[in-house]
Amino acid sequence: MAEYLPEITSDSVCPVDVKEELLDECESIWKQMEECQSEIALLGTETLLKSDVKISLLMMRVKALTAEYNQWQNRSPEIISTNPEVLLALGKEELQKVKNDLEVMLSTVQSKNKQLEEDLKREQQWLEEQEQILDAFNGIEEETKIQVEQLSKQSPNARAFYELQNKMLKIKIYKEEILNALGEFLEEHFPLPENGGSAKKKNSSEEPAVELLTLHEILEIFVNKLMSTPHEPYVTITDSFWPPYIELLLRYGIALRHPEDPNRIRLEAFHM
Repeated sequence: MAEYLPEITSDSVCPVDVKEELLDECESIWKQMEECQSEIALLGTETLLKSDVKISLLMMRVKALTAEYNQWQNRSPEIISTNPEVLLALGKEELQKVKNDLEVMLSTVQSKNKQLEEDLKREQQWLEEQEQILDAFNGIEEETKIQVEQLSKQSPNARAFYELQNKMLKIKIYKEEILNALGEFLEEHFPLPENGGSAKKKNSSEEPAVELLTLHEILEIFVNKLMSTPHEPYVTITDSFWPPYIELLLRYGIALRHPEDPNRIRLEAFHM
């Protein structure tokens, strides 16, 4: 925008005689304003009249001011000076101000446009990423539809196997949820002893401490043993098993001792 403005050089300064002429005209106008101000001041010092006379005087002033207002409304603005050099200098100065304002505005608009371009670039990048994700999901959906159609065309045994796989997956997920819930419950209500979770052997105090297992870990050992070797579900008690935990499991019928070896216990077969 600033490229189309005329170049304003330092030669636009008014000559000395032009400035003096402009100052003389301003002083003349200022004197006229001072005379008007003096007349107004004198009118303000007049003695107050009776109420009826005052109202009449005020009405006359209102009419005079209204007439003057209408006159000013119909009056064309007068040019301070008719000297072309003075008008040229004033015009150049005004153009210089307009040029500066436009340059500031142009800089502001360019800065905002740059910010908008950066925002647009980020939004486009985000849109592309979302479109890629959407395409990936559409591809997965199409593959799933094809698999379902293929399974529907297969034998009943294949469909049953597929349904069984889904049920096993759901059971596995449910098992993980149950184990997590059990772990949180046991951790909250059955914490390890406050001695740092370790215990020493009674016979030798010089031997290193044994790391105790949590009740959750003990139950996991029992469950895994029962599921992996159901024909031999017993687990040998070691020093890592905290005795109060073992006593708790035995007292409430959660675990059972081996009929011939009291150091071996097993989880009660609740599923039987």
